[in-house]
Amino acid sequence: MEQRIGSNSQPLKGEPVTGAGFDPAFIPGLTGPAAQGKAEDAEPTAEKAEAEGSSAPADSVPEAEAADSEEESAEEGGPVFEAADRRARIVADRRGVRLALDAEECEFTWPEIAAVETETARFGKRFTVTVHTPDRRWYPIEIEAASRARFAEWDASMDAVLDAYFESE
Repeated sequence: MEQRIGSNSQPLKGEPVTGAGFDPAFIPGLTGPAAQGKAEDAEPTAEKAEAEGSSAPADSVPEAEAADSEEESAEEGGPVFEAADRRARIVADRRGVRLALDAEECEFTWPEIAAVETETARFGKRFTVTVHTPDRRWYPIEIEAASRARFAEWDASMDAVLDAYFESE
């Protein structure tokens, strides 16, 4: 008699296979769902376009430049909060909140955010911003200020961004 170790349940046909149940490295907000073989078909490269006889211009704007121009246009209108130290960085603007610590980065759009909490240390020069998501997860990040006088400036700037973009229900 054959015995198998593990679950006998299989994913439903046609359902996307995402989430922590199928990918232990999946963290909502930090990583996107894994591409399932459709990435190659979604965007044809210049060589494929020429081979297929497409009329796409060969000297089109590279994706990196397009992303930079999109970032600049997003930051032009409305308030922006930005704070950084030697290890951590936080940016909040019309696109959402982006957190970075060393080499790790995550991005939250405004619909993905349930609450944003700011806190200052009683002693020391640490300013903490915590992003809360609707599924009861939270992502704190600490920024070390040059002086405690920056706390009032950062609080006012973060409040302006939250008042402009965050819709509480």
